[in-house]
Amino acid sequence: MSGHSKWASIKHKKAAVDAKRGRIFTKLIRELTVAARTGGGDPNSNPRLRTVIDAAKNANMPAENIERAIKKGTGEIEGVTYEEVIYEGYGVQGVAMLVQCLTDNKNRTASEIRNIFNKYNGSMAGAGSVAWIFEKKGLIVISKNKATEDSLMEVALTAGAEDLSQEGDRFEITTNPQDFEAVKEALKQAKIPTESAEITMIPKSQVPVSAESARSVLKLIDALEEHDDVQNVYANCDIPDEVMKEIE
Repeated sequence: MSGHSKWASIKHKKAAVDAKRGRIFTKLIRELTVAARTGGGDPNSNPRLRTVIDAAKNANMPAENIERAIKKGTGEIEGVTYEEVIYEGYGVQGVAMLVQCLTDNKNRTASEIRNIFNKYNGSMAGAGSVAWIFEKKGLIVISKNKATEDSLMEVALTAGAEDLSQEGDRFEITTNPQDFEAVKEALKQAKIPTESAEITMIPKSQVPVSAESARSVLKLIDALEEHDDVQNVYANCDIPDEVMKEIE
């Protein structure tokens, strides 16, 4: 589990930048639409949609935008149909990467993602090449000044969490995807605020990289996330502390 809070910190910083650019709304609207299309427009019976709605509210997306995106997904109003696709590849020093996209043109997106990899010293890989390195998990991050380890152990593990660890000034709770909502609700009932809560892809192992390589990987991730079709990028490199200080 070590190192995931580093990625959480980076993600929060990127989210703040994306919010200023208005890009975060574009990504959330696509995710709302696809979640509603695949699981229905009722968040009470669609956990994926419920999670995205929470993220949209945290990003201060207007309620009418959320409702319109859901209606596009359910077909109540006309909209673009997006497909989910994951591209796999490598950064420098063999860092494994997954790129999760929502696109209306897979051929165009594949070509453009390949060009980004090539431009930033990476390479695309075939399906299944690196996917096995990652596991789908629920990941909940809580600031250490919001709860004690004992209180989290009691609430989270009782609700079905797999693991609780300390990473710097944060606690990280991991769950099976099917237990994610139950653990999140238990924390809510216990009035323990979360810094982030999401279904994500966690690497089974991490690759130590040099500071120079870490900067190269982060540049590649930045470029990929700039692409409108990219929803999430996952990598299995352990970023050195000196590079983290540059980001913060």
